[in-house]
Amino acid sequence: MVGTTGVRLSDNPDEIPDTPRRSIFRRGFAYATEAINGGVDSVNRKVSGTYVGRFFRLRGSGHAEEIRDANFCTEIRAGLITFSAMLYVLAANPAVIASSGYECSCRGEDKGRPNCGQDYQACIEELRRDMVAVTAAVSAMSCILFGLMTNMPVAVAPGMGLNSYFAYQVIGIRGSGLLPWRSALTAVFLEGWIFIILSLTGLRHWLVRIIPSTMKVAGVCGIGLFLALTGLANNTGLGLITSGDVVPISLADCSNPDQQGQCSGVSAIADPKLWLGILGGGILPTVLMGFNNKYSIGIGVLFVTLMSIPRSTSVTFFPYNSVGQNKWDYFSSMVGVRKTGFDMSQLRFDFGPHQGNFVVALLTMLYVDMIDCTATLQGLARYTYRLQGPDPDFPGSTIAYCTNAFCISMGALLGSSPVTVFVESGAGAQSGGRTGIAAIVTGLCFLAAVFFAPFFSGIPPWATGPALILIGFLMVRQIYSINWNYAGDAIPSFVTIVFIPFSYSVAYGLIAGLFTYIIVNGLIWIISTLTGVEPHDYHLKQYWTINPVGRKPWIYRAYKYIMAKLQKNRDQATEEVAVQEFEMMERRTSHPRSAVASASTMDDKHSRAAE
Repeated sequence: MVGTTGVRLSDNPDEIPDTPRRSIFRRGFAYATEAINGGVDSVNRKVSGTYVGRFFRLRGSGHAEEIRDANFCTEIRAGLITFSAMLYVLAANPAVIASSGYECSCRGEDKGRPNCGQDYQACIEELRRDMVAVTAAVSAMSCILFGLMTNMPVAVAPGMGLNSYFAYQVIGIRGSGLLPWRSALTAVFLEGWIFIILSLTGLRHWLVRIIPSTMKVAGVCGIGLFLALTGLANNTGLGLITSGDVVPISLADCSNPDQQGQCSGVSAIADPKLWLGILGGGILPTVLMGFNNKYSIGIGVLFVTLMSIPRSTSVTFFPYNSVGQNKWDYFSSMVGVRKTGFDMSQLRFDFGPHQGNFVVALLTMLYVDMIDCTATLQGLARYTYRLQGPDPDFPGSTIAYCTNAFCISMGALLGSSPVTVFVESGAGAQSGGRTGIAAIVTGLCFLAAVFFAPFFSGIPPWATGPALILIGFLMVRQIYSINWNYAGDAIPSFVTIVFIPFSYSVAYGLIAGLFTYIIVNGLIWIISTLTGVEPHDYHLKQYWTINPVGRKPWIYRAYKYIMAKLQKNRDQATEEVAVQEFEMMERRTSHPRSAVASASTMDDKHSRAAE
């Protein structure tokens, strides 16, 4: 008798029915999975017993401080996942940096034209290709060095907020910013060494802690809006927003202006490249984000890039003209090593009339990078169980900060904007990454990307524009952490958020926000102190003190230790002098007493003899 499930049923109620046999495919899959898991476990055990396992403190390595959930194969997978999540950097960073022009310039009859002529555009394209190789090389060096020095699953690459400030304000579009490009790279180089000094002395930790947290969050949100505006702007992203004739900004009404600035193409709204970027680079990654996909931004960039490769379509990045042919010739090579020509000789320490602007650029990059790197590192350290308790300093934090600072200076020698810790490292940490092996694997992937620079140079701006907008969203979503309940915290934060994108300057936005915070809260404190009257919502003010929680700076602790030792030596010396004086007084008073005692003894003897 056979039941509806295909299992043979017996008339005997005491007989146990046979279970259906699994198909050959399911059994084969189970055997393959078991074999793979056994092989993975074998590799983990073998690597854990080597010097590599002890160096990175893998589980089973026998190290006194081994990390219990760290396995070699899991670290490799985490490094690959982190690289996949950061893949968009190889497209977005070169596009942002190339807009500054570096040594490309408009001369003669090309100067003042919207596109600066074909020679300028060809120079920009060469610069963008150089920046692909530079971004991959700097990221590879930074990730590998960070993994070796800190043993943390943290990836380091050119920061997506600082590169915008570096390209659009410090150097400026077509070199119209605060500094020439050589002086700007010099500022980045010096910033790294100043970071090392601040990290070794412990001042970096202390400076980050004394900045009001609401202002730190506001700065990050403002930079996020700035990135979103960059992704929407013409020539740097989707080309949807441009400067207006009557209003400050407006929708772009021309997708292809000619050399005289006249519109020779269709309206920007009707441009199929724009809609490919919106749908493929914006909507598709957003849907994937809804399903918690860690590679959503990279998938969007890759999808739009692949759709833009065919040359016969209206969305191609390689049109049939001289510029398009040049791009196609380089892209079709796919594999190659590009010599960029950046070295230490490009730095310029003679600032001339740019000294004031140099100081502003240096301090701004110092401020932004200090907050960004420190906050991200602390978050990743807490996620990987390196940071526990109220003290915001985790074990090895000084080495981590110094390594990041050293990579900043070395990246400047290669022509890169400041590097920083990427929050996408959390994707690898979430998948099991616990040691520096994950960071090294990510760095090796970036190193391989150096040889595939021709492919990454074929990523169009309408693929990177939506990526910048989504990155801006990820930064702005922290806005809920701002204290909106008290005007002394909320208004300076709002000024910072609004001023950064609308002034198109990160530096001016941060200065405006901090200036507003100091003036507003300073006046409220003075009035409250003199009159005794406080605002009705003063109890909602975010607590701030010059002595934040955590250890004091290293230089301060060293000073206190030296002073304590000196005070102890002085007290010991004073005590020794007092003991010596007491002994001298004892000796002085002991001699007369001995003479009197001797005389008294002799008198007693004579009196007894007389008796």
